[in-house]
Formats: sequence, C-alpha cells, structure tokens
Amino acid sequence: MAPAPNAVPAGIVALLPKLSDADADIRYMSLSDLDNILKTGSAGFLTNEYHTCARTVDCLLKTLDDTNGEVQNQAIKCIGSLTPRAPPELLPPMVEKLSTLKTTNSVDASIPATALRVFITAFPRSITGAQPTKSTQEAYSAISKVLIPRLVGYVVMSNGSRNQPTPPPGMLEVHADNTIDSNAIDVLIELIRCFGSMLQDPEKNALQKSTMAIFDNERTGTIAKKKAVLAISLLAVYMSDILLNTFVYSILESLNKPNLTAAQHRLLITMVGSLARTVPQRFGQYLRQLIPFILGPLSEQAYRDALEDTADTGTADTEADEVREAALLALEGFLSSCSNDMRPYTDEAMQAAIRFVAYDPNVSADTEDEEMGGTRDSVADDDDADPEEEDEDFEEEGAVSDDDDASWKVRRCAAKALYAIISTRSNGDLLENGILYEKIAPVLISRFREREENVRVEVLSSLTALVRKTSDNMITPFSFAGETEFELSSAVEVRSRKRRRLGSDATLFESPAISQAGFKSPDASPLPSSGPKADLARLSSSIIRGVSNLLQQSTLITKQSGIALLRDMVNAQNGGLSEHLGIIAEPVIDAIRSPTGHPTSHSAGAVAQASTGKLRIEALQLVGAICDNHSSTLIAPYASNLVVAVIAAVQDKYFKVSGEAIMAVESLIKVLTPPRSAGTLQANRNHVEKLYNVVLERTVATDADVEVRQRAIHALGVLLVRGSELNQVRVLSDAQRMKTVGVLLDRLRNETTRVSAAKAIDMFLSSCKDASVIQKDWTRDVAIELGTQLRKANRGLRGVSLATLRDLVGNAAALSCLDDKTVQAVTEMLFPLVSSHDLNLLGMALIIFAKLVRQSPKNVVNARLITSLCDVVVAPLGGAVLDALLVLLKAIGEQKVGQPLMQSLLQDVGVNGDPTVVGKAIGTLVVSGGTTVGVKLDDFVTELHSAPDDKRKCLALSVLGEAGYRLGSSSPLEPGLFTKYFGSKSQSLPRAAATALGRAGAGNVKTYVPVILTTTSEAGSSQYLSLHAIKEILQFTGQARSDISPYIKQMWEKLIAASQAEDNKAVGAECIGRLTVIEPKTFLPSLQVRILILVRSHRREITNPLSQGYLHNAEPSVRGMAIQAIRFTLSDSDETFDEVLRPILVPMLRAMMNDPNLENRRLALGVLNSATHNKADTILPNLTELVPLVMKESIIKPELIREVMMGPFKHKVDDGLEVRKVRANRNLWAEKIPMDLFSRIIAGLEDEHEIKVLSNLMLSKLVYIDAEETSRHLDSIAERYRSILAFKPKENAVKQEVEKLNEANKGVLKVTLLLHEVVPAKSSAGNNVQSEKWKGYWDWVKENFRSQLAIMEQELRSQTA
Repeated sequence: MAPAPNAVPAGIVALLPKLSDADADIRYMSLSDLDNILKTGSAGFLTNEYHTCARTVDCLLKTLDDTNGEVQNQAIKCIGSLTPRAPPELLPPMVEKLSTLKTTNSVDASIPATALRVFITAFPRSITGAQPTKSTQEAYSAISKVLIPRLVGYVVMSNGSRNQPTPPPGMLEVHADNTIDSNAIDVLIELIRCFGSMLQDPEKNALQKSTMAIFDNERTGTIAKKKAVLAISLLAVYMSDILLNTFVYSILESLNKPNLTAAQHRLLITMVGSLARTVPQRFGQYLRQLIPFILGPLSEQAYRDALEDTADTGTADTEADEVREAALLALEGFLSSCSNDMRPYTDEAMQAAIRFVAYDPNVSADTEDEEMGGTRDSVADDDDADPEEEDEDFEEEGAVSDDDDASWKVRRCAAKALYAIISTRSNGDLLENGILYEKIAPVLISRFREREENVRVEVLSSLTALVRKTSDNMITPFSFAGETEFELSSAVEVRSRKRRRLGSDATLFESPAISQAGFKSPDASPLPSSGPKADLARLSSSIIRGVSNLLQQSTLITKQSGIALLRDMVNAQNGGLSEHLGIIAEPVIDAIRSPTGHPTSHSAGAVAQASTGKLRIEALQLVGAICDNHSSTLIAPYASNLVVAVIAAVQDKYFKVSGEAIMAVESLIKVLTPPRSAGTLQANRNHVEKLYNVVLERTVATDADVEVRQRAIHALGVLLVRGSELNQVRVLSDAQRMKTVGVLLDRLRNETTRVSAAKAIDMFLSSCKDASVIQKDWTRDVAIELGTQLRKANRGLRGVSLATLRDLVGNAAALSCLDDKTVQAVTEMLFPLVSSHDLNLLGMALIIFAKLVRQSPKNVVNARLITSLCDVVVAPLGGAVLDALLVLLKAIGEQKVGQPLMQSLLQDVGVNGDPTVVGKAIGTLVVSGGTTVGVKLDDFVTELHSAPDDKRKCLALSVLGEAGYRLGSSSPLEPGLFTKYFGSKSQSLPRAAATALGRAGAGNVKTYVPVILTTTSEAGSSQYLSLHAIKEILQFTGQARSDISPYIKQMWEKLIAASQAEDNKAVGAECIGRLTVIEPKTFLPSLQVRILILVRSHRREITNPLSQGYLHNAEPSVRGMAIQAIRFTLSDSDETFDEVLRPILVPMLRAMMNDPNLENRRLALGVLNSATHNKADTILPNLTELVPLVMKESIIKPELIREVMMGPFKHKVDDGLEVRKVRANRNLWAEKIPMDLFSRIIAGLEDEHEIKVLSNLMLSKLVYIDAEETSRHLDSIAERYRSILAFKPKENAVKQEVEKLNEANKGVLKVTLLLHEVVPAKSSAGNNVQSEKWKGYWDWVKENFRSQLAIMEQELRSQTA
C-alpha cells in the first residue's frame, strides 16, 4: 500500500473510506499511507483542495475516537502532517472541531488535547523580534480567533463583527464537578511556547487571569497547579513591562492576604521562584518587595516554632514544610538568576539556608549533636568499630524517614540554596574574606551524617563546588578529544623572546618541554597564612575524616560524590592527604575493585543515577591526583594493592574505566620509578613489570577502544622516558625496550593511533641520548614514516609528525643513525613544507634541514632546496621563522656548499624581496661561507656606494649590517659607513641605515655605541634614527650585556631626553623598557616614580623641587611613553627583574588605569593584558583591585561620542571605541569571574563590530571556564545573537560592510554551536522554564542556518577527531 512517488489529492480521497473499516489493522495501515502521502507531497499540493482537506479532517476526527490506541496515535501523526499543508481558511474550523471534540470510545481523555498540541507545533515557532513566516501568521490567526477564546471561555480579540457566536465554556474554566482538565493546561503551555511572541497584550492578560483562577480553586489537583505554574512562567517571558508589573503586584497583594492558606502560600512562592528563573533581568527590581515573604517562613522564629510544634504533637506540619521547601527553592532561584539584585540580602539568605539544612524535627537535638560530633571526632573510634555494625546503625538512622516525613525535602532545598550562594558569590568578597569557609563549610561538613541520601549528595556537591572555586587551576581530566590539535606556534617559538635574542642557534632545536608533572616527588607546599586555601587547609582534616566514614558505610552515589570531593581537594591544595592517607586508601581501592555495572542508587528519588563505572572512574582520578601530588614514600605502603586494583580496571571492558585506569597507571609509574623512588626500584620492579605488561597488552589489543589504545601508547612513552639515562637507571630491560619501540613504530603506521604514537616517540627521543639504546634500523624507519605523515591532509597530524622529526634530528644519537639514503628520502618529503603558505610548519622544516645539512650536506643542498629557499626569502618573514632560516643558511655556509645558493639569492631574488630579510640571509651566508660563496664583503661596500637606486643600497646596507653583527669585533666596517646615509632624502634609505647600524653595533658595542649616543644628542631625524639603532642593539642585550654596561647610564639619560619629542615617543618607550630590563634595580623604581608623579601632576600642581624637567612635564603623551615602556619590560624579563617588579607592578597598573587621559588608559589596558599573560602570579592575586578598573572602561560613554562632517554628511565618531577594543587577556577571568562580567560582554554584543567580535570570542572561552554561570545568561545572549543574525545589509552596502556582517554571523553561529554542545539541556524542550528564549533561538537557528551549522559542526569534529 505504498503511496505513489508523486503524491496527489486523489490518493488521499481513495484512502478516506478505509478509515472507517471495521478492521483496526486496515484503519491503521490506511492512516500510515495517508501520513506518507502528506509528508512526501509538496508544500502546496493541498492549498486549493479545501473540500478534500475538510473531508480528511472529519475522517481524522472520527479516528481520534477510535477504540484502538495505535489507530488514535497514527491519526494524531496525520494531523501533524496535514496541518501545515491545509488551506489557511480551513485552520479555524479545524481548531474549533479539535477543541470541542468529545471522545466516547477512547479510554484516554487526553487525545483531543494531544491533537491540539500537535496542531500547534506543526508550524514554525515564532521568535521575538523576527518576522514570522506566512504559515505561522495564518496559524496564529486561527489560534487567536478560535483557540484562545476556547481556552478562556470568551472572545478576547474582536474582529469587528457584531454577531460573533458566544464560545462554549473555557477549557481552562472550572468544570461542573469543580475540577480542571490538566490537559488543557498542556495545550496552553504549547501555545505560549510556539506563539508567545505573537500574542497581543489582551490575550496575554486573558490567559494570565484564566491561569491564575486555577490556583484559586481549592479542588484543583497538584499536577494541574504545577502545570499552571509552568504556563504562567512561560507567559511572563512575553509579557510587556506594564503587564508584568501588574501581575507581580497582584501576587504581592495575594501574599498580603491575612487568610492565606498554606497551599496558596506555597503556590504563590513557587510562582515567584519560577518567574525569577524565566525573566531574571526584569524580575530583579521586585526583589525588595518580595524577599520578606520568602524569608518569613525561613526565619529563626519559624524554625523554633516548627521544632516546638513537632515536639508537642509528635508529627511535623507537612503543609508548613512544603511552604518552607517552596521558599528555599524560590530563594535558590533568586540567588542563581538574580545574583546582583540579591547581594543586599545575601546574609539573610545564607542564614536561612544554614538554618534549615539541619532542619530535622524527627531527630532529637541530642541525636543531632551526636551526629555532628561524630564527624568532628577523631577516626580512632570509627576504626575500632565493626563495619557491619556501622552499616546497621546507618540503616537504623535511615529508618527514621517515612512517607509522612517531608523534612528531608526542606534540607535538600536548603543545600541547593547554599550551592547557589557558593557558585554565584565565590568569585568575589565572600570567598576572599572567608565567609564561605567560616559560616557555610562547617555546616556542610556537619551534615555528612545526613540520613537521607538525596540531601547528603547535595551537601557533598555544595562543598565540592566551594573547593573547586578555591582552586587556582583545577586539573582537567585527561582527554584525547583534541589530541590532533597541535599548537604549531609553540612548536616553532622558543620558550622566551629573551633566549631567542641571545642569538644562540641551539635554542631553536629545543624540543617542547616534556610534562614534568609527577616526575619528582612534590615538595610540601607551604600553608598560606590567609585566604581561601588557608581556610580549606584548616578544614581539611574534618572533611577527610567525614568522607572516610561515608566511604565505609554509604551507598554508591554518596561514595562517588565523596571521592569527587577528595579529588578536588587534592587538586586544589596540590596534596593535603599526607596525614590521612591511611583512612581513605582502602575504601578508594575497594571502589576501584567494584565490578563494572549499571545499578542505580537504592535511595528513592536520588539526585542522579550512579553506576559502579562512574564510581570507579572517580576513584581512579583520585588515585592519579594522589600520586601526582604526594611523596612516593607515603604511597609505597599501598602500592601493592593499588597496582592490583588498577590493573584490573585497565582490563575492564568499559572503555571509560579502562582509559581512566591507564591514566592512573601513568601516575603510578612515576611514583614507582626513579627519581621519585630513588633506591627502591628493586622493590618496585615487580609492580612496574605488571604495569608494563598490561599497558603493552592494551596497546596492541584489537578489541580495545581507540581512546584506550591512545592512552596506553602515551603510557608506554612515559615508561620509556622513565627508563632513559636522564634518570641514570634502566627501568626496562633491553628486550622490553626493543619490543616497546617496535610497538610504537607499528602504532605509528596505524591511522587511528599515529598521532599518539608520534607523541610517545617524541617523548622518548627527547629524553634518550644513549646511542646504544637507539637502534639504527628503528630510527630510519621512524624517520621515513614521520616523513610519510607529512603528506597527509590533516594539519594537526603533520604538525605533530614534524615536531617529532625535529626532535629526532635534534638528538645527536638518533641523527647519527640516519644514512644518506634515509636523509635523502626525508629531505624529499620535507620539500613541500618549505613554503611561506604555512609559516608554523615552515619554521620546523627549516630547523630540520639545518640539522640534516650538517649530517649530509651534499644530499640535502640541491637545486630544489635552493629554489624553495629563494621563494621563502621573498616572503615577509620574522620572529622564529626568520631565525630558523638564518640557522639553515649558516649551516649551508659552514658546510662549504653555499655558492649555488648565493648566486640564486643575488640573481633571482635580489631586490625583489624585503631588503631586511634578503640582506640578513645574504649576510649570514657571506660570513659563514667565507671564500666559498663566491662574493666578499667588500663587494657589498662597493655596491652600496655605486648602486644607482635606493633598493639596492638598502639591500647592501642590510647585508653589511648582518655581516657586521656576525663578525663582531673583527668586523672591518666602521659606523660612518652607515651614518652617512642618515641625511639621505630617500624615504627608505635612512631607516635601513639605522637598522643596519644597530645590527652591526650589536656585534661590536665598543666601536658603535659611542658613535650612536653622540648622534642621539642631535635633534631631528638623526636622533630618531639613532633610537632605532639603539633598539636594534638592545634586542641582543643577552650577548652584549657585559659590553654595554659602561654605557647604560649615559644611554638612559639620552633616551629620556630624546623621547620628549613627539615622533620619538614610541621607539623611545621601547628602548627605555628594554634598558630597564637590563638594570631593573636602577631604572624600574625610577620609572615607577615617573609614572606616579606624572599621573598626579595632571591633577594638581607639583611643587616638589625634585620634579623638574621631565618629571614636571604633565603632557599626556609623556605619561603614555612611560606606560609603553613598562609594557616592553614584561615579556623579555628574567627572575632578577621579576623580583624588583613584583612589589610595584600592581600600584603602577592602578596608577596607569586611573590616568585622566583616554589614550593612556588604552595603553594601560594593553599593559595589563601583557602582564596577565607574562606575570600571572603577580596579577591574579590582585584581581579585586584591577577588575573594576577594566570593567569601567568597557562601558559606552556618551560624552566621548561626537559628530564630524564628512562632506555633506554627518558621521558619529566614538573616541572610546579604541579603549573598549583592548580587552583583558582571557587568563584574567580564569581565576575569578566578576559578577558583572557577563552583563558587560552581553552589552558588547550590541556595540560596534570590533567589540562584537571580541565579546563573542570571550563568550567562547567563558563557556568552558564557567559553563554554569554562562548558562544563566543564555536568554540575554539569544536576544543579541538573533538580532545580529537577523540583520540584513542595505542593497548598496559596500564590500567591507558585507564582509564584516558575514564575519559576525559566522562567529555567532560558532559560539551558538559551542553553547549548545556544552549545555545541550538548555536547548531542548521540556518542563524547565529556564532559557526559554534560548530554546526558541536554537530552533530558529536550526531552521534558518542549517547548512552553516552543519559545516561548522563538521569543522569542530575534524578539530577534535
């Protein structure tokens, strides 16, 4: 009965008689065929078939009252398929018939309401501010005309006709039997969700009144009332400010009624809490009036009265407890959704939550004291107790709870409120001043003995949140999700600009630092005297003892929560379990040994379902944290049991358990092997042998998950590193090592594990220098295989392979294993990377070539390499890539094979490239090659004097400058050779002469610096050019420090004087900054005084006689020069400089950012950005001082916006835009996120294009830093994002405007996808009233930007594949 390929109305007509067939199977199959026709047909194939559609609707209505449930369900599907294709004029009667349908044969009374909901959801969802589609508009017209009057019982929006029929009683009205159909409320909820933005104010008002009437009916069921709360909360999203104001004040009037029943009180409070979650931005203004009604039932007096009433009557007042539960839930909603507005009421909210988290009227005060004392007592008594007796005691405590006791719900909601306080206020004062640890933490610890598991888990979660907020840098669990992402820039850039400027070629061959975490036994961190970590340290003992008791007697989910708390404590304190390892070791080992399954917690209504797999993962993560942060001596007594348990977990079939166990194996290997276990290797060798065998087995196992194999490969790499001669010990035997490296080579050839294998080989080659260990055949095979990977399309794979190949040739023992054939093969595979298209890969490729040239120059330097190098030299190179190129050219020259390359550089390149780059290349080759390159230094001197054009002279100057630098004191070049061109009228020649002068002067300070300082005293262009020469010299202070010291004071004075000129300020500031790094004790305090005095001098007259000349100058540009100078000191400094800078950096930043000049504040934000990146240890502890200054500059200031005339048009110019562009580095927010940060970022989404891009970028980072806080602002983000995506450029928009719009849209869609991936629950429909606008926005994006989302999702997956 399959439908024809081309659906036609005739096919529908043929099926309609079969819908009345006596056979239920025929009715069902006919409906199925009808549904297929409706779905496969074009959108408009029924537009003109009114009668056919009307007959179809009538037949479907009859099948809705079918006696067969499957037929009814299929009929509902057909309604959903028919509705969007039906003629518009059929929609009103269709709604009318559905809303008045009465089922007589069906047992399920919800069928008509379900059909109505399907009708409503069949149309595209309306979005606030977006133009609805034609079909949505037609559907809303039918709903407004028929369904809304049908819900409320009267006509709301009159269409102008006088004789409108009176609708029947409303579906939301009280029925004759004093009941309300809850299914009608479901229809209302769906209507609001899909058409809420299109509802008119009278309709919203009518729906609100009808919904509120439900609460007034005492016989309304609990389910109906809960649905009504959801409906009114959703409606509030679309209420106007006036309507919302009226509604809230009506709630206030109801709360003020003297005869308010407990049930009504609870519902009103529940409604208030729900409103806070749905419309937090607009609801905060009403908290002042509402908070007394929330805190009233939670007062101290109410608490005492409840306990007294229970003592008198013997039973708790269930209705009063329900009111308290609702009040605490509302309080949690206020705290989490309206955190800024709740700040004045934080103390009252905290006291209420603390008070009722211990509310248990069924337990006497003496028993409660014993429970609290049991947690604080030493564990000696617990250790003597029989575990079976403890379990019985715990069960007896739990037996107090019964169906009539609802006090546990109050305690659970109180714990949630405390969690809200911790999560929203731990980024500011409450954590820093110790309030959270002084008032909340002890109460949470005392509730570890809570008899109800739901409450106990919430308590543990709250305390875990506090510990996480205390941690400076929480350790993220290992994940291979992004293992192919390779930070290519880090692979090329050396670890500091300072070291690069030393001019040592060796620094370019340094491999990326091998992770040293766990390689040495961690030193005991000194206990801080104050602050959150000190507060945590003081409570650690109580927390650990309390958790240890829970691990011995609690249920699965409690154990999981307790272990997670311990793990976060270890990470936050970098240890902390040294004195208590004995009481938690065995319970944790037992948790690892638990057989993997998926049983759920035995407690009814548990917070979450926990499986033994999750418990084992948490326990394994804790083991890894303990091993990485504690001495091997402390772990040694438990090593045997740990190894056995972890090995069993590695062999588990559940890949997540096995993968996490391998991570624990890595940590154990570091504990059991030297240098951490120096002298005990023989005792641990059996353990290491077992760990090695299980890891090797997982590496080669074909049935193991890919992620498990990848982690096992990494663990093998760690084993090889631990057995290298760096530790002066052989952990693995020669046979084991040979087998291991063979396995790694085999894994390198496997597509799924090649990235992990390359990284493991990289670790091994970076640590092993013993030629007897590195096999020739293996090394050659690895080199060839790595070269083969360079041809792959995956850029991340190429980057990892290239980095490993760089470390291979950087290892002298490995390089010596390569024969000429292998070198030639690798060279051929490297040639495609010698291109300026990818500078990151180019830098590493040049480094590899430099090593291979020294190994086999004739096989490497050929015509192809020369052609490639000539193409590269033409590109604008700089930084580490240029340094790598010069190292390669130096190697070519030293190996006496540079003459062909020199000829090509002179003939084929010449002046076609950047004279600076080409000149450095030729100069390096001239000096290193000597007489073998075919040209001499004198040839370029002659060229300089005789060249007919400036380009050739600039090239000659650059060559001579580089040659002078490399020849050093033996250079025959005199300063006058360069300074004579300072007065040239050419635009480029004087600057080239200054750069060359400085470059040559860096190699011969005694000869050049006195001449340069003399020229600096001259006014005009010569002074400016001399500053550039000084800047070039100061970039090589690492080499020239001993030589430059006699001139430092004179140079400082010259620089200060020369920088007064407007044109000299920028370059002068850089020179002053670099000179300050050389002598920080002398110049840094002087620079600080200058900054502070200059800022103050703008505000008041300086009368201090010391403040003359430069200090007396109150010009903003002079202060700006001083601020810029500080910025240049931050990235090139060493420990000596940091010691001087550390105590004065924050005061200087504070003074800079308070500068009255706008441009100087912009420069100051740049300094803060650099300081956050380079001096995080100094900046992060002082964020409370600096963050408000940053936030202040992110606000649009109307006084800085002015109008300028551009021809006949007026154009607005925002002078504050440049300041707002300078955003602080994201590391600034990784430590503590200010409460108003999100509001400023969201405001930035409405700013100029540049600010939108930066705000969007910050959101993409914050979603990972604090996903919970980000999720609270999704509705506001959705509004801004929708407006960005919905914006349409003008028809005459220029190309730049269209490109900006496309860039903004792409960024918005990317972050939208990230937000959906991180918090997917917020994007899905459900009964959660939060983020309703975000859900609608997500549906709108999926419908309108489906193709773009698919492309971006594919890009994200390829990045994490």
